[in-house]
Amino acid sequence: MVELLKNQIESLLQASLHDPFSLLGLHQEAEAWVIRIYKPYATDIELLNNGLLEYFECVHSDGLFEWRGKIEPARPYRLRVHYGSAIHEIHDPYQFPPHISAQDLYLFGEGTQLQSYRMLGSHAISIEGIKGIRFSVWAPNAGRVSVIGEFNNWDGRVHPMRSHGSSGVWELFIPEINHNSLYRYEIRTRVGGHILIKTDPYAQGFELRPGTASLAATPSQHHWQDQEWLKQRSRWDWQHGAINIYEVHAGSWKRHPDGRFYTYTELAVDLVPYVQGMGYTHIELMPISEHPLDESWGYQATGYFAPTSRFGSPDELRHFVDCCHQAGIGVILDWVPAHFPQDSWALARFDGTALYEHADPRMGFHQDWGTHIFNYGRNEVKSFLLSSAHFWLSEFHFDGLRVDAVASMLYLDYSRKAGEWIPNRYGGRENLDAVDFLREMNIMAHEKFPGALTFAEESTAWPGVSHPTYLGGLGFSIKWNMGWMNDTLKYFLNDPVYRRYHHHQLTFAQIYAYSENFVLPFSHDEVVHGKGSLLSKMPGDAWQKFANLRLLLIYQMTSPGKKLNFMGNEIAQGREWQSKWELEWWQLGEETHRGMQNLSHDINKLYRDVPALYELDFQAEGFSWIDCNDAEKSVLSYQRVARDGSAVIIALNLTPVPRKHYRIGLPQALSYREILNSDSQYYTGSNLGNAGLINAEPIPWMGLPFSAEIILPPLAGIILRPEP
Repeated sequence: MVELLKNQIESLLQASLHDPFSLLGLHQEAEAWVIRIYKPYATDIELLNNGLLEYFECVHSDGLFEWRGKIEPARPYRLRVHYGSAIHEIHDPYQFPPHISAQDLYLFGEGTQLQSYRMLGSHAISIEGIKGIRFSVWAPNAGRVSVIGEFNNWDGRVHPMRSHGSSGVWELFIPEINHNSLYRYEIRTRVGGHILIKTDPYAQGFELRPGTASLAATPSQHHWQDQEWLKQRSRWDWQHGAINIYEVHAGSWKRHPDGRFYTYTELAVDLVPYVQGMGYTHIELMPISEHPLDESWGYQATGYFAPTSRFGSPDELRHFVDCCHQAGIGVILDWVPAHFPQDSWALARFDGTALYEHADPRMGFHQDWGTHIFNYGRNEVKSFLLSSAHFWLSEFHFDGLRVDAVASMLYLDYSRKAGEWIPNRYGGRENLDAVDFLREMNIMAHEKFPGALTFAEESTAWPGVSHPTYLGGLGFSIKWNMGWMNDTLKYFLNDPVYRRYHHHQLTFAQIYAYSENFVLPFSHDEVVHGKGSLLSKMPGDAWQKFANLRLLLIYQMTSPGKKLNFMGNEIAQGREWQSKWELEWWQLGEETHRGMQNLSHDINKLYRDVPALYELDFQAEGFSWIDCNDAEKSVLSYQRVARDGSAVIIALNLTPVPRKHYRIGLPQALSYREILNSDSQYYTGSNLGNAGLINAEPIPWMGLPFSAEIILPPLAGIILRPEP
């Protein structure tokens, strides 16, 4: 016993004791009760016992103190610790029992713990009436883990944690710590005894960059006012609803004159009414999980349970989402489970081993982005990622998740040459563990959060991305139509004189348009890295550039599929997006940019008001060509149909040549009114169009029983609605 105790003390003093609770705290040894306290900087310690002060003996000069008594002291006992002339009264952390349940540990290890953020991380709790912070972390290959922070001078000897055995989870309750105290974990590796300083993977707050310390939990004080929104969302028939998304980078939508970011609260004041006034249905926030580098735009996250402190506190984010909901706007979060950065203070080789990632770089390293790939086959990693998705949907009431870089998750040979990847157990290139994870994530999101949507940024022909899992699909609600986007932008890059040779680029998408539930995206990816803004991509002189961009918007908003546009597209921003500066709002002083914003406003409103433009986005019955073969004139015409049979006619003139007597087929012997014309003078067009009503004539044309001659303005689209 004496030898064992001696070895334990030696390990404690060397900061290598695996089980500190076996030595520290209150113990009964033979006939005596013993309390051992390790305080390296203390000069004296006293026990407050029934109103009396009883002294500890310093049994080692490095700061190990011991009290012995024949009667067990009342718990929770309190200590008076002297640091020279300074005196602190504290409760001993090592007198409190473990707080994490065996059931939670089992579910975590099984990969089915959907709320592991309630178990791991830091949490303000009370044990035996004493308030404090419970810290817990998963580090199965550590020899010792300690909590270090402002409260212990960042000394890993002071607060070593309790191990929960084979679960790999470590826990320690530290009484009377201030909320928002900075902390990290000090990890001593089992092999080699190396010391690692790590931030908390489950931290729900971080200090402002460039600092990387975690913040001890602060319970939310926000009182949600969006109950009616959530109730309506749960009943929402989103497949037949209008979805028009405004993609936002919170750090560069607007900036203060001195360059400061807008806070979440300030965005609630300015961004929410702007989006509401412009007629969008949803905001999609580019990643706001904590990340160290502004230039990563959030796509290299280090805090999977923490909103970035750049823009304010977690409660300020809750306030922003709440304001959106009260204004009738949904909020989608860009979420990144595809990779994580190499920062040595974060997830990478967290306990000295490849814990969250694969050890083999052929499985665990993204060559394109210089980042690690999650080990989706490891149950605890699965619990981590599933819990992260649950966290944002639950704690912040987000209405959906846009999952970044899904293609890189699905394929083991993604962006790899032969010999640089390892086949799956069947010899194939599919990442079967990632497939299982994505299916489980989608099932969880749809079951636990009715009406919430999941979006896949997936650029390949993987089948059934947006099909239900019970039909063999991945279970996403909606998939980004990257093929449509690429073909469309390639077409519009052509000078109109050559567009007749590329007509198929606008018609090809109809071959596969209903194989998935698609959203049509013009996202941030299309206006960065030297690609130029949408406006700068358009050919021709200044007038033609704006006309082409207006035409592009009409084509997007009238094509089958939900809609997404990156901020700045709606005002025809001139330069490509730069995350260091706000959008070029000053350009709205120019008539052409105001005209583009006016068109964006009007087409957004028309889209929401006309069911034919959204109700059957995912069904072939909602679209039919009138004429897709007029490549010579570069004209497209088609019909969009609602569930009740009501329809609108769209005609696009993709050249700067006005077509003043263009005959178009019509389905019914009705009058048709031009309800939108992108060439209107209100949008700074040439104001050529069809005033009044267009009457169908009994002249069969383009396979339809009726037709009429219309005026097609140059580089413009028109929308016609039948009237009785």
